[in-house]
Amino acid sequence: MRGNPEVIDYLNMLIGGELAARDQYLIHSRMYEDWGLNTIYERINHEMEEEATHADAIIRRVLFLGGTPNMARDGLDIGHDVVSCLKADLALEYHVREKLAQGIKLCEEKGDYISRDMLRQQLADTEEDHTYWLEKQIRLIELIGLQNYIQSLM
Repeated sequence: MRGNPEVIDYLNMLIGGELAARDQYLIHSRMYEDWGLNTIYERINHEMEEEATHADAIIRRVLFLGGTPNMARDGLDIGHDVVSCLKADLALEYHVREKLAQGIKLCEEKGDYISRDMLRQQLADTEEDHTYWLEKQIRLIELIGLQNYIQSLM
């Protein structure tokens, strides 16, 4: 099937964000594991797997539409401690959320409702799971303090 070239180009741009999110979560999860913070390691490792699933879905859609997936990844922001890792991941999720919303609009305008629905599902996952969880972690640190938060993750 031949897809709209603008939609294919936009989906290819989204692949870069999903791959960056996957890799950033991968690195941060391994840092948490190395620091002995097993609870947050497990959660962030799960997020990494979900980002890989998102990228896979977009790659498959680009192929279905007759395009060639662009595997160039966006840049990473690697933290150096728990707080900077969480904040970097949250900033990335905010960026991905904005790009997904723009992609949904483009797909709607071009009449590609299947791609739109796929992006809507990814947006829901981004907002209701990833972003919300990261915001809660930062709020918990503010409420109970960093040391208590870290202790709860061991």
